[in-house]
Amino acid sequence: MTGDIKFTAAVVTVSDKGYRGERKDESGDLLERLLMEAGARNVSRVLIPDERDRIASNLKNLCRMKEVDLVLTTGGTGLMDRDVTPEATRDVIDREAPGIAEAIRAGSMKITPRAMLSRAVSGICGGSLIINLPGSPKACAESFEIIRPVIGHALGLLGGNCGECAR
Repeated sequence: MTGDIKFTAAVVTVSDKGYRGERKDESGDLLERLLMEAGARNVSRVLIPDERDRIASNLKNLCRMKEVDLVLTTGGTGLMDRDVTPEATRDVIDREAPGIAEAIRAGSMKITPRAMLSRAVSGICGGSLIINLPGSPKACAESFEIIRPVIGHALGLLGGNCGECAR
């Protein structure tokens, strides 16, 4: 749970097929619903192709303009040539938050050994938190359950709304 904190969020779906209208954005739909259930006041949606500059530009616009507190990307975190979401994320973040991506990989490894193939990253851009998630709806749901318990605290820390960490 996110606690009492309300936040704004965005889901950035990175998919060539989705962008061309050849595939429904099931992961984006799922993440929007999960974010609303977790306390998001609203969720912006973006569907873009696997193009590094385009991904980075969208992330930067969402974060630097302080439109959202949390950005979840879905897709583009694998080993294929066009999987460039981690690189685009690194292009815009000010600082990495590696524990988040590590926790998702570790939790996902309990479900499938394929989780070790993820190159996802997480980090802070301006005052926003960006978290890369896999492209499949099943993997998105599993990953979201791993991060859900800390979203509120993380966003509270970024917004200066939390006291000291628990001892």
